[in-house]
Amino acid sequence: MTIPELLSGNTMDSPERTTTQARQLSADPNADPILVVGRPNIGDRQRFLDRVEDILSRRWLSNDGKYVQEFERRVAKFLGVDHCIAVCNATVGLQITIRAMGLCDEVIVPSFTFVATAHALRWQQIRPVFCDIDPTTHNIDPSRVEKLITSRTTGILAVDLWGRACDIESLERIARSHHLQLIYDASHAFGCTYRGKRIGGFGHAEIFSFHATKFINTLEGGVITTNNALLAATIRQMRNFGFTDYDQVDCLGINGKMNEISAAMGLTNLDAIDVFVAANRRNYEAYREELGGHPALELLAYNDQEESNYQYIVVAVDEEKAQVSRDDIVKQLHDHNIIARRYFYPGCHRLEPYRTEQPKAGLLLPETEKLAARLICLPTGSTIARVDIKRVCEVIRTTLARAAS
Repeated sequence: MTIPELLSGNTMDSPERTTTQARQLSADPNADPILVVGRPNIGDRQRFLDRVEDILSRRWLSNDGKYVQEFERRVAKFLGVDHCIAVCNATVGLQITIRAMGLCDEVIVPSFTFVATAHALRWQQIRPVFCDIDPTTHNIDPSRVEKLITSRTTGILAVDLWGRACDIESLERIARSHHLQLIYDASHAFGCTYRGKRIGGFGHAEIFSFHATKFINTLEGGVITTNNALLAATIRQMRNFGFTDYDQVDCLGINGKMNEISAAMGLTNLDAIDVFVAANRRNYEAYREELGGHPALELLAYNDQEESNYQYIVVAVDEEKAQVSRDDIVKQLHDHNIIARRYFYPGCHRLEPYRTEQPKAGLLLPETEKLAARLICLPTGSTIARVDIKRVCEVIRTTLARAAS
């Protein structure tokens, strides 16, 4: 296994075995173990295997089996929503939702997000109109959204970055006043709240990712949640090729179904959600203790008045105070087998096909460009121990100290 394979989520659940294998991966047998952003959580392995055995015995592997239905029910209950539709991944979930809601022409979306958010629009010949972000929240800036609305605008696709909710009230007011569809990419926000209410029932629909790197995973997968019964029925139909009966197809559809083994992993993760959140919270507090107060570093803060999954440890680097670039810090971390990440560098507008189609988009995205040049995501999750966090922070402090000397 290589570092790229580790980044893809192919790993084990045991911290001891993870450390052992990471040492074996290194060219230097005496090197520190590899630490990676997004190493998957597993939960009770035996409970997962028991579910898999039951699936194999039943010989029902896909097409709305027992475990997918149970997973949908449990997620809907957990989020407090009327409808939950499981899908093979969140990108397909976005695409199905976009088509089911009849979006076309132009949709306003932040550039500061994973490129799948923009791709889901462009894949369906919709032009993503990139909007700048609030530098404090890192979420789409509603005041800038309103300025981008034209006669061709059909919707707003907002992102709850780092699990911190957007300014939902402002976005919903804008959507209502301009008769626009409002969708939330809530890939980071499972288990998080906005004003005490779990994210999942806002806007017309919300899409969650359960990719292997998310704190709750289904190996690969996602869900679409909504309180609109008609929209939910349309999405279910489109998720299964457009079938309405055994041999009746009534609309354009796609194969977006979640399989049973993915749902079994999702259920196993849900069983352990409190454990995973507690581990993330401990790690967040440890990073805050280790790095808090350094004038060149700003650790992303979570609101203690809201529920959070604490999934991301995000540090903004003030390069002037640090006297060293963000990228140099990342290189030092990589040199010490700490695979930190630059999120969401360099912004969707600087990736293809958008940088060719919209070469001047960056002129309207000053906050996005500043933030993309400053952020580092550090390793966390249930496989990370306090000693690992100390090692990560020691590399960062040493790099800063050398730059200042």
